[in-house]
Amino acid sequence: MTNVTIRYWAAAKDAAGVAEESLDADTLAGAIAAALASRGQDPRLRAVLARSSFLVDGSAVGRHGAEEVVLPDAAVIEVLPPFAGG
Repeated sequence: MTNVTIRYWAAAKDAAGVAEESLDADTLAGAIAAALASRGQDPRLRAVLARSSFLVDGSAVGRHGAEEVVLPDAAVIEVLPPFAGG
């Protein structure tokens, strides 16, 4: 397993209850699953992640196909929920 950092922004930070956390995962899907598993049955983070976009080490990745996004060691995942305004 690879140790990665997830950084949460805006509504994701509120739902996660932390600004960032470290966990072990080999793929983006694995990191998302580990983050959700650590929160038990609380549905707030799941709802935010379902509508968020993600950056891995500064590069945008799609919301779909997260199981195909392989994470390098010490990767930083940024969770970007939709922002209001325009």
